[in-house]
Amino acid sequence: MNAQLLTACTRRCARRLLNDLARRSLSSAASPSSSTAPPSIPWFVDPAEYAPQPPSPAPSPLRHAQSFPPLPAALPPSGPIARLHAALAASPHIEPGMLVVREPVPTPLGPPLPEQPVKGRRRRRGVTNSGEGIDAETGGIWSWIVLAQVKEGTENRGAIESVVRIVRKTLLTATPPLPIPPNLKRRYNGEWAMIDAGEFAVHILGREAREKYFPNSMRKWTSVPE
Repeated sequence: MNAQLLTACTRRCARRLLNDLARRSLSSAASPSSSTAPPSIPWFVDPAEYAPQPPSPAPSPLRHAQSFPPLPAALPPSGPIARLHAALAASPHIEPGMLVVREPVPTPLGPPLPEQPVKGRRRRRGVTNSGEGIDAETGGIWSWIVLAQVKEGTENRGAIESVVRIVRKTLLTATPPLPIPPNLKRRYNGEWAMIDAGEFAVHILGREAREKYFPNSMRKWTSVPE
C-alpha cells in the first residue's frame, strides 16, 4: 500500500515539474530580447563567404575619360575638337583607349601633270576659251581627324547612331559655327559613320572597320619629306 502511494506521488511530482518547465520556456520565448540573434546559416554555406562584404566604391566618372590618349599639344584646349573629345570620352559607347585625335596620314606628292594644249570651245573671233583652272594648293582635305571606336558588338545596336548624335550636338553649339552637314536620320549598317566638320573629320566606326581602313590609327605619323 505504501509503495503504491509512493509511486503515485512520484508520478504527480514529475508531471508538475514538466508542466512548470514548459510554462517557463513559453514565457522566455514570448518576452522581448534586447539582443538580436544572428540569422541561421545553412549547412552547405561557407561562413566565410556568408559574411557581409564591404560595398565596392562607385566608379569615378573621370576614370573612363583618363583611359584615352591625350590631345595633341597643337590643339587649343577650348577649341571645338577639345570639347568634342571631352564629350566622347564621357560616352559609355566608346571602347576604352580607342578615341584618337591626330593629323591625317601624310601623302607624298605624285608626279606633275603633263602639259597639254588648250582644249576649249572656239569663239567666233578665233579666241580659244581655256576654261577656269584650279588653285595649285597641295595637301589633304582636313587638318585633323577624330577616330572613335564603339564597343565591339554594339555596332548594329544603335551605338554608332548614339555617338553621331553626341558629335552633332557638340559641334552645332560651337562658336564660331562649323559647317555641319544636315542630319540624314538613318541607321549606319556599314559599321562606319563620318561627319565632315570643315577643318577636321570625325569617324565613328566599329572594330572591324577600324582595323580594315585605319590599321595604324594608334601610331604617331611623321611628315613625309618633300
